[in-house]
Amino acid sequence: MHLTLAAAAHRLAAASEPQGGIAGWAAGLVETFGGPGAGAAIALENVFPPLPSEVILPLTGFAASQGVLSIASALFWTTLGSVVGAGALYAVGAVFGRERMHVWWAKLPLVKASDLVRTEAWFARHGTKAVLLGRMVPVFRSLISVPAGVERMPFPVFVGLTTAGSLVWNTVLVMAGYGLGDRWDVVGSYVGVASKVVLGLALVALAAYVTLRVRGRGRGKP
Repeated sequence: MHLTLAAAAHRLAAASEPQGGIAGWAAGLVETFGGPGAGAAIALENVFPPLPSEVILPLTGFAASQGVLSIASALFWTTLGSVVGAGALYAVGAVFGRERMHVWWAKLPLVKASDLVRTEAWFARHGTKAVLLGRMVPVFRSLISVPAGVERMPFPVFVGLTTAGSLVWNTVLVMAGYGLGDRWDVVGSYVGVASKVVLGLALVALAAYVTLRVRGRGRGKP
């Protein structure tokens, strides 16, 4: 049972050293601590986005298919880990605060104070949807917790939205790993493609914003 899980992580290591190392690390946590180990891995993934949930969650599902832990335990602990990690980033935003954010923002090139004010107004209108749906977007699922803290979204609301969104995301990836068995690692390939698409769109939007801002400055616009 344990050897099968370790062998699966080793196979990924042979194909991709960075993700294979993470898989081996996550496999060790799950083998040693069961559900709490999976929860700890996901909590760290939330705080440190380069740790990929698309590797950790399917591996946890595979571990459940091998009897290392139950599906209920896998979903409970990974969702709890998501909430704990997101709560830590919420705290960072809350401690940093709006005033410090405005001071930092004023030092950036190509932006205006009014841009941040509009962003705050947008989050005030759409923050609940952003937190809920953002939990299902790689990388963004971690970052969205910071503005939620800055804007002091009511913490019970934040926890509820984070729990709901995380449960959906975790369930999809854990069950995919459970169903695919020793082919659990193919999940990461599909999620990785989706992540690159989202990142590409974000970079295009950023490039368009900077271009428009530079042109505006060149025309003497405030």
